[in-house]
Amino acid sequence: MDAFLFQATLYLIAMVIAVPIASRLGLGSVLGYLLAGVVIGPVLGLVGSEMADLQHFAEFGVVMMLFLIGLELEPRALWAMRDKLVGLGGLQVLGTMLLVAALCLAFGQEWRVALAVGAILSLSSTAIVLQTLDEKRLMQTAGGRSTFAVLLTQDIAVIPMLALLPLLALPGARALAQVDASHGEHAAITMIQGLPGWGVTLVTLGAVAAVVLAGHYLIRPAFHWVHAARLREINTALALAIVVGIASLMTLVGLSPALGTFLAGVVLANSEFRHELESDIAPFKGLLLGLFFITVGAGIDTGLLFSAPVQLIGLTLALMGAKGAVLYVLARIFGLHGRDRWLFTLGLAQAGEFGFVLVSFALGQRILPGGTAQVLMMVVALSMLLTPLFFILHDYLARRLTDAAEPAKADDIDAPEPIIIAGIGRFGQVVNRMVTMSGFRTTVLDHDLATIRLMRKFGFKGYFGDPTRPELLKAAGLDKARILVVCLDNKEAAIRLVSYARRMRPDLHIIARARDRVHVFELYKAGANDIVRELFDSSLRAARYVLENSGLSEYEAAEAERIFFKLDRAAVRDLAQVWKPGIPVEENAEYLARSQELSRELEAALTEHFAAQDGQKPAA
Repeated sequence: MDAFLFQATLYLIAMVIAVPIASRLGLGSVLGYLLAGVVIGPVLGLVGSEMADLQHFAEFGVVMMLFLIGLELEPRALWAMRDKLVGLGGLQVLGTMLLVAALCLAFGQEWRVALAVGAILSLSSTAIVLQTLDEKRLMQTAGGRSTFAVLLTQDIAVIPMLALLPLLALPGARALAQVDASHGEHAAITMIQGLPGWGVTLVTLGAVAAVVLAGHYLIRPAFHWVHAARLREINTALALAIVVGIASLMTLVGLSPALGTFLAGVVLANSEFRHELESDIAPFKGLLLGLFFITVGAGIDTGLLFSAPVQLIGLTLALMGAKGAVLYVLARIFGLHGRDRWLFTLGLAQAGEFGFVLVSFALGQRILPGGTAQVLMMVVALSMLLTPLFFILHDYLARRLTDAAEPAKADDIDAPEPIIIAGIGRFGQVVNRMVTMSGFRTTVLDHDLATIRLMRKFGFKGYFGDPTRPELLKAAGLDKARILVVCLDNKEAAIRLVSYARRMRPDLHIIARARDRVHVFELYKAGANDIVRELFDSSLRAARYVLENSGLSEYEAAEAERIFFKLDRAAVRDLAQVWKPGIPVEENAEYLARSQELSRELEAALTEHFAAQDGQKPAA
């Protein structure tokens, strides 16, 4: 017990120290976990043989992650991805497997071994890639969605791989593997290996059908039953029971536990208990995933690595280069461009955690020699260790690609109008529609060519180009314009544009979109006349609805909204006088004192207004 507590404390301390440091350095949490494992494992030798057992337990983090992802996908969304799942994902697995197998054959490996190695290394790391995509908010990009589709296909591909790998073993070796299995090795697989082919198919389909039917007809009533107890810990216990139970069922029939829980998540995506499931499972997922990454780092065999470092690192880079080549070609074929293409290529170039499972399985089936299996394990671990660095490389390339896109040739502006709207995102679109539908003409500028083309399809005229470039502003008629509306998403670009326009045209009326109060102060200093906080008006409207449904009349709620709007704008102008550039507002004592004073004045004004309203009402 004491040893367990010591190990638990060690892993938790490693997480708490390494991950914040890595995140602050911009390296991402995954690399922090991996480095923490390397430090407490190979470097300091603080963990021993129990690490392998712990890794099997920590793999439930991957299972829980797939369950949570499934909860975010409706069956219709999954069906809409079928082309990428079958086409992009299927071609990636098949293409990588054949290329890696060909390279193994070129280095003298026997064809059965080469094909097994190709299958094992065709898979990528679901845990590392999805965690990193989520952290960097890249999941909803075209590259992120394509990456997710391939990872899902790979998880599905584990099933036929487990079924077909034994066929690659020599007859004598297969007999030895069956003897080992009868003594307890791979017990989960032997439950279906003794069945005929049609029996395996029926058991597999039965398990999938059981998950789907349980999601529809059992889990919801169970949640209603448990929810009536109003005990949060019982809800958490039920959520864990669902994930662990489905994972156990999938393991018993030789399927991927992660795939089974993903399917269950998709079935429950429309459930009224979806958000409760997410909140109950998420903390366990985060801790177990972190623990899994640490065990990967701690499991690096330094003896093997130091015995042939050049060979192992060379094999790892060769693998990632070969997979990257296949991925890059597929990205071009399926229409991914620029940053999305590099995200897809660099994000999936590693081997994955299922590689550990398949190597162990192939070793037990006497498909792989022991030495080859050890090298494969090391290559898989090293490629996972290098993956966060590849994402850093993607960030660098993404910035370079953005910079390279800026000098692209802008449109020729044939008819400048007196109102210039810079930026036509969600904010600028509403401004432009209202102004043009009121009978006024505008000149719309945006640096996103796809957005401009979409505008033109709906009958709105716009010009492609960077609104902050002086030559484009001159062509747009800045010297004769009456109004400039700055609706740019980028805060720094908006400030640069306002500052330049004010220098060129002191008499120009500038209306600017701001993200927050500090941005308001910066735009005010740059010379904007009217500054609109992007969420301020919509937040006021939501607050008015709250008041209307809390007992106030529509008139009283509208009056409260009007007073708050007027006083808050005056307060912002007041606070702009004590705001100091470069000093965070929470460290500006004068700003804090004045802000608290203005908040009290605003509350007093609203209280006084409602008291006056109550005094005017006739007595009941």
